[in-house]
Amino acid sequence: MAAKHRLKSTAAAYAPQSKEDCIADVKRLGDAQRELTRRTADMNDEIAAITKRYSERLEALQAQVETLQRGIQTWCEAHRAELTDGGKVKSANLITGEVSWRQRPPSVSVRNAEGVIETLKRLGLVRFVRVKEEVNKEAVLEEPDAARGVAGLTIVTGVEDFAITPFEQEVQA
Repeated sequence: MAAKHRLKSTAAAYAPQSKEDCIADVKRLGDAQRELTRRTADMNDEIAAITKRYSERLEALQAQVETLQRGIQTWCEAHRAELTDGGKVKSANLITGEVSWRQRPPSVSVRNAEGVIETLKRLGLVRFVRVKEEVNKEAVLEEPDAARGVAGLTIVTGVEDFAITPFEQEVQA
């Protein structure tokens, strides 16, 4: 089934001039949406064929790249002192390219966040626990009159969407 297309109310560059024109335009809309779907499918079929045609060679090249990278890194690690002038520099020019070593900045990885938070609190390390405050939108919607007038808070109501759904027949197999 085709997706419903919701439209925002804006000035239209074109509008039908009668009910008959509108009926005809809904049919044309359905035709255009189906043609768009067909052409998108055709495009995706071509992309799939191209991907299939290149995938084997690309996989072989990717394997070659990984092998070369590992080999180059292994050699460079073994000769790092000579390449970096005893560690005075972090990179080396090899005529056809450059190799370099860069220290990543420290980072923190957290697994089982709830357990870590409990442990930090138990150990008195609450300075490592962040408390996030945010507006409870659900509560505001339950009591809109109490929240009305608060600067920076807008309660949006009465928004209406317009949908056009051309009729289509589903094929049962």
